[in-house]
Amino acid sequence: MINQLNDALGFQQRALSLRAYRQEVLASNIANADTPHYKARDIDFKASLQSALGSVGGVGGQIELARTSAGHLPSAGSVSGGARLLYRTESQSSVDGNTIDMDVERAAFAENATQYEAGITFINSLLRTLQTAMQER
Repeated sequence: MINQLNDALGFQQRALSLRAYRQEVLASNIANADTPHYKARDIDFKASLQSALGSVGGVGGQIELARTSAGHLPSAGSVSGGARLLYRTESQSSVDGNTIDMDVERAAFAENATQYEAGITFINSLLRTLQTAMQER
């Protein structure tokens, strides 16, 4: 029973970690909307989650941030197992070389936030169901 609970919560934990990391990346894009030559970044969530699940065998483990230099410190609640940052294709050209499209960024940010909240709602529902089942015994 505990293994089934760990599997269910482990998947959700990895998905939420990737969603939180993606939210940071999207927020960084929005914050740098006026920075000359800034290139919009994002992750391929589906590929990152599949990689994270494959790298930890689908059970337990944490996702770590990719470090581009040996001198970089690991993050506290780490997200790399597959969260590779990609450059977003340019949808409109800018004189200063910035590839941020605020409409795209805001839409992606809102969608990711909604999916993150849905993941938390799912975990809360699962835990509430388990609590109810244990109280009835």
